[in-house]
Amino acid sequence: MVLPLSLLKAAQGQPVLVELKSGDTYNGHLVNIDSWMNLNLRDVVWTSREGDRFWKIAEIYVRGNTVKYLRVPEEIVDTLADQQGHTTDKSTSFPKNRRTGARGKRRWGS
Repeated sequence: MVLPLSLLKAAQGQPVLVELKSGDTYNGHLVNIDSWMNLNLRDVVWTSREGDRFWKIAEIYVRGNTVKYLRVPEEIVDTLADQQGHTTDKSTSFPKNRRTGARGKRRWGS
């Protein structure tokens, strides 16, 4: 699994799509991101919620708690997953000798 913050740090300098909870979207290059997922974008095209109005903005700051989702280039995801040594094979995703916890088991008398 690739963690979101490490993915976004790896995507710095790359084009991203940001959709806000309000429905507006920003397409631009990711300049910076902080630990609260606040974003700085440059060369931004801002699209209204209805999709009928567009604005070109040189640079914009987006507060992290207003973001609904982000889309980054697939190559960034693949590269980061390779660097972290992750595979998509589900048979190797869990250790074979893991113990099961007490959750779901009755611990008191019958």
